Amino acid sequence: MTKKERFEKIIDYFSEHQPVAETELNYNNPYQLLVAVILSAQCTDKRVNMVTPALFNTFPSAEFMAAADSSEVFQYIKSISYPNNKAKHLVGMASMLMNQFDGIIPSEVSELQKLPGVGRKTANVIASVVYNKPALAVDTHVFRVSACLGLTINSTTPLETEKQLVKYVPKEKIGIFHHWIILHGRYICVARTPKCDICPIQKFCRYFENSKKKNN
Repeated sequence: MTKKERFEKIIDYFSEHQPVAETELNYNNPYQLLVAVILSAQCTDKRVNMVTPALFNTFPSAEFMAAADSSEVFQYIKSISYPNNKAKHLVGMASMLMNQFDGIIPSEVSELQKLPGVGRKTANVIASVVYNKPALAVDTHVFRVSACLGLTINSTTPLETEKQLVKYVPKEKIGIFHHWIILHGRYICVARTPKCDICPIQKFCRYFENSKKKNN
């Protein structure tokens, strides 16, 4: 199976069987999504969703967050991974939004990456989800699962993975493709023990193909 065929079959399957795929982070506006995505770095969405209701109640907008001290924010997110750094990032992000972007979250990835705590992955999520741009965010799930499926070859960085994926994913599918792969990695193609026996795309997967060859 060629790489092009593998992409086509996987995209066709998800398009038919999972036409709606979205982030599992809870949010009501772009500001809340940006905060949640920053908090989700090296942390589960489930944990983030546990702390954000109280956080958003106290800091409902960038204006309120910018006026806070990071020690105040820390109290709401201390159960999150790296809470000290993330509290500083959130206050810094909000301050820059207010001072340089008039409180409006920018739509360009390059502008988003200027915000404290916002790397390329987070910037791509915001550009894709909020502004419907063809930006493909590569987190640990996308990086790992794409390699496992055989969609990327010898990729050593998230950016390299992103570049390889966007070559084959149709522009109109890039936004949802990110969610398909994340959810597949979260519930089926799990890191330690992939659930190959129940995987609906096993026949398109390079890892599964190689496993069968080893066992024969």
